[in-house]
Amino acid sequence: MAVKVKICGVRTPAIIDIAAKECADFIGLVLFPKSPRFVEVEEARALAAVARGKIGSVAVIVDPDDELVYGVAERVRPDLLQLHGKETPERVAAIKKRVGCPVMKAISVFDVGDTHEAANYAGVADYIVFDAKSASDAAWPGGNGVPFNWSALSGLKTPFALSGGLTPGNVSEAITLTGASLVDVSSGVERAPGEKDADLVRSFIRAAKANAAQARAKAS
Repeated sequence: MAVKVKICGVRTPAIIDIAAKECADFIGLVLFPKSPRFVEVEEARALAAVARGKIGSVAVIVDPDDELVYGVAERVRPDLLQLHGKETPERVAAIKKRVGCPVMKAISVFDVGDTHEAANYAGVADYIVFDAKSASDAAWPGGNGVPFNWSALSGLKTPFALSGGLTPGNVSEAITLTGASLVDVSSGVERAPGEKDADLVRSFIRAAKANAAQARAKAS
């Protein structure tokens, strides 16, 4: 299985270059003001331009109004849009039509019952990312460095992305246990909130890609 890797919450060209050189698949640009990884639309536009042709860019937005959707579509021009709030299937469909690119919808998970929500987005979202459910008083719904019970994802038949509490030390185990086709990391490769650590980024990508290579070797 070819596992894809997304380094989320990127704020500098240097980390984009490292992620690309290590053969990651996406970098994420967070356009949510409450996040310590927040970038303005114009900053996201500049970073997406650096990434273009080297690595895919993902714009992460949370319960966006139409003005933000339009700004992201016209200025940032991401390869993928990630909706990380409480967007309904109808809202996801409307946003996808407006931006004209694939859309990933985040589903917050505490136990197996939460995974059933993904069915509501079948045929609407192009990708589903399962993330840890945040505490009710959390500042924002992602990048909190908390894993969930990965066994809740066992038995899922459709491809999905996994986020929440991933680190270079546990990503291989997470892939093995869940069968995720994409792993998404943010705080797990930081030295401080919003500050990516180059060595941790490299280690994470290599661990995720090594797991996939080992799985292919066993299957052959």
